[in-house]
Amino acid sequence: MTTDTLTAAASGTWRLGDHTVNRLGYGAMRIMAKANGEPSDRDTAIAVLRRAVELGVNHIDTAAFYFSALRSANELINTALAPYPDDLVITTKVGPGRDASGDWLPPARPERLRGQVEENLRQLGRDHLDVVNLRLGAALDRGEGSLADRFGALAELREAGLIRHLGISNVGAEHLEEALAIAPVVCVQNKYSLTTAREDDALIALCAERGVAFVPFFAIASGSVGSVGGGPTTREQDDRDRAASSATERVAREHGVRPAQVRLAWTLHKGPNVLAIPGTGNLDHLAENVAAGALRLTADDLARLDTIA
Repeated sequence: MTTDTLTAAASGTWRLGDHTVNRLGYGAMRIMAKANGEPSDRDTAIAVLRRAVELGVNHIDTAAFYFSALRSANELINTALAPYPDDLVITTKVGPGRDASGDWLPPARPERLRGQVEENLRQLGRDHLDVVNLRLGAALDRGEGSLADRFGALAELREAGLIRHLGISNVGAEHLEEALAIAPVVCVQNKYSLTTAREDDALIALCAERGVAFVPFFAIASGSVGSVGGGPTTREQDDRDRAASSATERVAREHGVRPAQVRLAWTLHKGPNVLAIPGTGNLDHLAENVAAGALRLTADDLARLDTIA
């Protein structure tokens, strides 16, 4: 598969709020730092963002807490892309937060969410945010407030015009139903990939029924310890990773592509409402990720890959 002429348009489209976006988007977490934790090269990061838009990417996922010692994903997006194209949707998320040293703060209570929204507005240089995801997590598990408290606070900011559309993240079907009773939901963002246990297969179908986009993070990799949505690996996870590596390498050889492209294509095959947001700080990998939107897996390919979970 050549990557020279393929654009994100080959992935198909989905309606995200009041915009139609190509289903192959971009996740900005990887531009703030290299895989080893070192700060990214600023000029390269800006070039990657601009090239992504040139390749038809019109959905970018980011967050104010995506920063390293020298780089902020939001600031890089602002520098690279402002004034923003009319068709570009920038999705951010609130709930988690980090202090200036990078240490994680307790999840934001409802009264602190406005401050997080305003910080994203300031960093991106905008007067409104296209989509804001409420990222849930340990706070609800500990009984510290509820989804309704937090999502209701964001719904008020939507009514005030600071936010156009709302989404939720790290959630189950019950959370989607609870949120929909408060305000419209345009997307659900969960950790989901070929090597996760994939309890969310049913959630993808439910989202499709409700006209809601399902946006996986870590669609190529499983996530790592200390990352938002990542976690420690288990022996079962290691076994799935090995099986996935073997299967994707075989399918990739048959199609003349890279294994990462197979994983992205498999993700997009899970439903017409699935939007991929792979991240990279490498121009060549960016082109490969975008080209994966044009890869059509066979029924046999999908059957082999689906047996992994």
